[in-house]
Amino acid sequence: MMMIPSHLLETLDAVVRDGTFDAAALSLHVTPSAVSQRVKSLEQQVGRVLVVRSKPVRPTEAGEALLRLGQQVTLLQTETLRQLGADTDGGGTTTVPIAVNADSLATWILPPLARVAAREAVVFDLVRDDQDHTAGLLASGAVVAAVTGDAVPVPGCTSTPLGRMRFRACATPAFVARWFPDGPTAAALDRAPRIDYDRKDTLQARFARRLARRPVESPRHHVPASADFAVATRLGLGWAMLPAEHSAAALAAGELLDLAPGRHLDVPLHWQQWNLRSGLIDTVADEVRAEARRVLR
Repeated sequence: MMMIPSHLLETLDAVVRDGTFDAAALSLHVTPSAVSQRVKSLEQQVGRVLVVRSKPVRPTEAGEALLRLGQQVTLLQTETLRQLGADTDGGGTTTVPIAVNADSLATWILPPLARVAAREAVVFDLVRDDQDHTAGLLASGAVVAAVTGDAVPVPGCTSTPLGRMRFRACATPAFVARWFPDGPTAAALDRAPRIDYDRKDTLQARFARRLARRPVESPRHHVPASADFAVATRLGLGWAMLPAEHSAAALAAGELLDLAPGRHLDVPLHWQQWNLRSGLIDTVADEVRAEARRVLR
């Protein structure tokens, strides 16, 4: 059976994480030549090209598989040492990287993580991305778990439904009076500016298509921060899909109007994690699922 030395996996991880062989050499305290030799040695062992030597360096599919292996070995080793009472390089803490969509990060996922951190020697490295893309971070080995819109488990992972986040189309009364005097017609949706979180955000486009019954290409603002996204909507920059938790009070107070009363968009969320025996990751998953049962639909 082939045994892959841990220092070669560590080197591959550093190259992908830091983006270049020179940067990886600095973080590993070795020469760039040593980094190159280690990566080449690992590629020879597995018989595959592991990285695209671009700037930044990108892992190939085979490289992603070895990155996951390296992360899993590190996680299990750190957790085992912690359980044995041995000190680790992190001062006894285990780092758990998790991919989370922005709306979950802004509304409900921090409380369960805080409860885990109050009991366990753990630090969280939260990577924010659109719910339709967080599974890709799990597949690449960048994270050990993800809140994702994808129900199909990433290879080597498990998938559990969390519930649905409800979004409503919201805008200020002044914005509605200017752009939607006759309601959200297809023609009005074509003209009215909307707010997208970033270029991966499709919620507004999906809802507009549902209302117009055809694709809608409206002018778009990009506001890539959840709190600022909600503020931009309340300031009348455009219309946007806001989580129920962000919009309920403003709708009740009349600060925002529901563009399509009785219509909404429910986004299903799932918890995916590596399929390995880890008491710590299972503890995190239990808290996240319990919170999701309380706050999601």
